Amino acid sequence: MRFLHLSDVHVTQDYFRVPFRKLGWRRAIALLELSIGGRAKRYAGARETISRILEERHQHGVDHVILSGDLTAYATEWEFEQARQAIGALGEDRSKITIIPGNHDVYTPGAYNTRRFERYFGHLLHSDLPEYCRDGAFPFVRLLGDEVAVVGLMSARVPPMPGFSFGVVGRKQLTALRDLVHDERLAHRAILVVVHHAPIAPSGRKDRFLHGLMDADLLFKILPGPRFAVLHGHIHKRYHHAATDKRPHTFGAGSSTEGGHEGYWVIDVRDGRIAGGVMHTPRLGEPVGAAVEEGAGVVETHP
Repeated sequence: MRFLHLSDVHVTQDYFRVPFRKLGWRRAIALLELSIGGRAKRYAGARETISRILEERHQHGVDHVILSGDLTAYATEWEFEQARQAIGALGEDRSKITIIPGNHDVYTPGAYNTRRFERYFGHLLHSDLPEYCRDGAFPFVRLLGDEVAVVGLMSARVPPMPGFSFGVVGRKQLTALRDLVHDERLAHRAILVVVHHAPIAPSGRKDRFLHGLMDADLLFKILPGPRFAVLHGHIHKRYHHAATDKRPHTFGAGSSTEGGHEGYWVIDVRDGRIAGGVMHTPRLGEPVGAAVEEGAGVVETHP
């Protein structure tokens, strides 16, 4: 089977047109990042880039799309609406797409408490093995064909304040995942675990303090070897660490819509193992439906 992995698409609203009283203090602080930091310009084309990437799945022969969080910039209603529209009809079919929330999708207590993400994407959290759901809808399981299972984890928590963007999967989900990988129904399947925060950085070390996945070591301990892969976002760099006897394949999708750094993974699974992946750059500026040249804008990686 073939998977397309993208992340951190960050559909971004123009907050200077939003009444200040509706922003809240967290988003008010974020205005500095949008303006001085340049985020607004970098993600101005996010919706169009999402649509382009998803259109290209047809040329690559992709069976299933995985989006590992941060659909929005700051979890507003408008951002979720626009992200949902950009994903289109594909977003109705959980056999075709897996989506989990990122820390930006629960950026404020209001967004989290009103279950804003779930209002737009909650139908995609339904599990084929609901007996393993221990922390709300998580972990959820998607059984695909005869050789793959996709497992969605929740690591995003409402940050105490901007700048604190670490993630935690937690004991309940990790215990369920440990039991899940030993379930006989998954014995001959490759298992792709989707989590937002990075268990490992591009350097091969852990991500920096207050930004990384706090229980990464416990996650890796459950998933040793080439039968397993962890697909994540959060770090805006695209990279792959091959599996070892002690850890799984790890694919970081970067920020797929960031201006000048657009891209995504196409990952192959064969015979119950992760066979490798190819990084692609979307063909922006061309008509939707235009053919993708074989080998254009790609970098291959293998186990």
